[in-house]
Amino acid sequence: MSDERPIGFFDSGVGGLTVLREVLRRLPAESTIYLGDNARAPYGPRSDEEVRRFSSECLDELAARDVKAIVVACNTASAIALGDLRKRFDRPILGVVRPGASAAVLSTRNRHVGVIATAATVRSRAYFGAIKDEDPFVEVYEHATPELVPMVEAGVLDGPEAEQAVRRSLAPLLEGRQDVADAVFPKPPGTGIDTLLLGCTHYPLLASLISQVAGPGIAVIDSASATASALASLLEVNGLSARRSDAPRHVQYTTGDVAAFRRTTDRLFGPLFPAVEPVALVGAA
Repeated sequence: MSDERPIGFFDSGVGGLTVLREVLRRLPAESTIYLGDNARAPYGPRSDEEVRRFSSECLDELAARDVKAIVVACNTASAIALGDLRKRFDRPILGVVRPGASAAVLSTRNRHVGVIATAATVRSRAYFGAIKDEDPFVEVYEHATPELVPMVEAGVLDGPEAEQAVRRSLAPLLEGRQDVADAVFPKPPGTGIDTLLLGCTHYPLLASLISQVAGPGIAVIDSASATASALASLLEVNGLSARRSDAPRHVQYTTGDVAAFRRTTDRLFGPLFPAVEPVALVGAA
């Protein structure tokens, strides 16, 4: 059996394209539909109620296009809304928190893992819980880095402005400061993180800068590769894999600026996605 229906991907903006990129590498026969809610990005400063409502509206759009499975390629939505979304929609839905947590636990050697994420994701403690479920003895230090997502959405991925923002964002985790209100730690005396988990799918677009600032002693982990592996298993177990030999189709939608969105897809995918289309969500302001 071969299921040729597309896989749906949803993110608050362009960040989930990093997950899509890994899925296409792992599952080249699959067709995809990607929806970025760029008009309402970022989700991190939003209330939990808004995140749930926006996520449901985006998944309504994907479900209406007969996707066979949905990847919530947004850490904030995965952390806040995944349980509600699974209750509402009658198809497999995969988040990015659990795969990322598993990858971080496999990476760490000293059992000290730092997590950078949006304010909403840190508030939810989703990564803390997921990492502790994998290994209760891993110490987890979560830190909100709110200036990174708007910067990525604006296409600022390198240069002095981006480097300064990354340095400011990582400083509390790397220096162990205890005077930062939104840092859920302090760092234990005499120890440091050896693994930094990028708890937002926007952040891999800054991966080279983040690795440079973090230094060679810290492994930088994102959830994209682990999510692609989890998706492959989910499709296989449920008999949903596509096995055809002809070219799959890929469709991109954004609720925001098409030209800005296209600049990021060009950077990541080149000519693979020939067009980006606008979409207006039912219920969106």
